[in-house]
Amino acid sequence: MSLSITNGRVFRAGSLEEVDVRVENGTVTRVAENVRDETVDETLDADGALVLPGAVDVHVHFREPGATHKEYWLSGSRSAAAGGVTTVVDQPNTEPPTVDGAAFDEKRQLASRSVIDHGINAGVTEDWKPDELFDRPVAAFGEVFMADSTGEMGIDESLFERAVRRVGSRGELVTVHAEDSSEFVDVDLGTHDADAWSRHRAPEAEIAAVERAVEVADEPVHFAHISHPRSVDIIEETPHTCEATTHHLLLSRDDLDELGTLGKMNPPLRSENARRRLFERFVEGAVDCVATDHAPHTLDEKDAPVSDAPSGVPGVETVYPLLLALALNDEIELSRVVETVASEPARIFGFDDKGAIAEGKDADIAVVDESVEEIRAERLHTKVDWTPFEGYEAVFPRTVLRRGEVVYDRSEDRFADSGGKLVS
Repeated sequence: MSLSITNGRVFRAGSLEEVDVRVENGTVTRVAENVRDETVDETLDADGALVLPGAVDVHVHFREPGATHKEYWLSGSRSAAAGGVTTVVDQPNTEPPTVDGAAFDEKRQLASRSVIDHGINAGVTEDWKPDELFDRPVAAFGEVFMADSTGEMGIDESLFERAVRRVGSRGELVTVHAEDSSEFVDVDLGTHDADAWSRHRAPEAEIAAVERAVEVADEPVHFAHISHPRSVDIIEETPHTCEATTHHLLLSRDDLDELGTLGKMNPPLRSENARRRLFERFVEGAVDCVATDHAPHTLDEKDAPVSDAPSGVPGVETVYPLLLALALNDEIELSRVVETVASEPARIFGFDDKGAIAEGKDADIAVVDESVEEIRAERLHTKVDWTPFEGYEAVFPRTVLRRGEVVYDRSEDRFADSGGKLVS
């Protein structure tokens, strides 16, 4: 099937151009003027809208298998598509955890229901079977936990070192959850005051773990959800890469008065001063990419003392819209948004066909009107019915294509049935 996207402002090679896009069988074949004059099967008139690369979210928890009351592949992938995310990487702390060949095969089969393309990470625990996983199309190994977290996948330092070195020696990517539990502070967690969690898992725990991982890793690793500017400064001086989440970039401990235990996550929210400095690092280019750590839990589960409330917030549907609103408000360059949500995550994870609108790339595209609205949980598509960004300004895509097929049409709130494929 052939398709032309016409009358749009296409983002390519770092800037917007008034050109057309021709797609053949899911692949971009031409980006040029007057492609509209060529015969095609279908034409999509962008009518002056932005035509942007689909986002690549390299850190999601779609909860299947094991916790489908929170999310599953169909609901999570629809939520992603509605936010302009066309590729995700799912994390291994499901039930069973993705630490051997059988668990990977099960998750791969379940993921076939996804409406968008997807990678699957393999985990590292005492029970992991690396040889079985090396034989399979794993996106990366991780996130490898250096501390306990939801799903209890923390490992000791000896296994961490062995895993990082063994995986790295094969040229495979390791992603690291950097928190050193020996640096956690003893505080009362029997309260609903989520700020206790921020005091408990203090910034020093992340900073110490980053320093240790940098010392151990012989090959480049990728640091997940970095939450403190000092960690970014350490990583910036190395060959390693890092991601920040939208919640660490836009929320701080000041927001916990309103969020309560809805705002509990690992690593936790930091001070407003630290958040502001992290955002500055992001704008300046020191943060390599943005991911969401989309980790949905139900409101009932979250309504518990800090010690019992699970860690994590939903976010896959709001990452691109939040950052696009910031770009329209001149708080960040559009080129920086596209770089951090599309081109850089695709590069880091080796998804060579993703991340840009260019000849030979997959036609993963978000058509976006510059229309700002407020985020409302009732309009989102994740299975849990809340968001930490209620009322925040956002710019949602009106049409999203995955490999040239319309996977989401906002005017009708309509999704493709399935069609996502595994990428690695």
